[in-house]
Amino acid sequence: MSTGVLGTEKRGIRELGAEEKVGWDEVTRGVVLDSFEGDATDIVHKKAEERNYSDFNSYTATVASWRIIKPVYNRDICIDCQNCWVWCPDTSIISRDKQMLGIDYDHCKGCGVCVEVCPTNPKSLLMYSEATDNDEALAGWPQKEKKEKK
Repeated sequence: MSTGVLGTEKRGIRELGAEEKVGWDEVTRGVVLDSFEGDATDIVHKKAEERNYSDFNSYTATVASWRIIKPVYNRDICIDCQNCWVWCPDTSIISRDKQMLGIDYDHCKGCGVCVEVCPTNPKSLLMYSEATDNDEALAGWPQKEKKEKK
């Protein structure tokens, strides 16, 4: 269910939690885990999909199997306020030039913060079961709630 916006051949190639775990007292002291391979001098000026990530990096790992509910995004309702992007604890909201493009399902853990901070009526992000097809969710999207006149 990836949007393809941040896709590379390394994106989500391994699943976190599948490797053998070691305790905090078993980690080699002074170990440095490089985020990028090779020269990273100008890395800040590159888009995520243009960066040469190392194999041991959160970019190359997926945590999608941890999720039981997921946010589904409705572009037709979104006002590009960027609340979801700002508040997402996993940087799973894909935004470029202040426009919401989609959700990075490789790293989204299904916390629902994006839905809580969405100000639209109806919300442009709603939580659904992981098994729900996104097109099915969009087809049954709620309509705008009308305000009662006083």
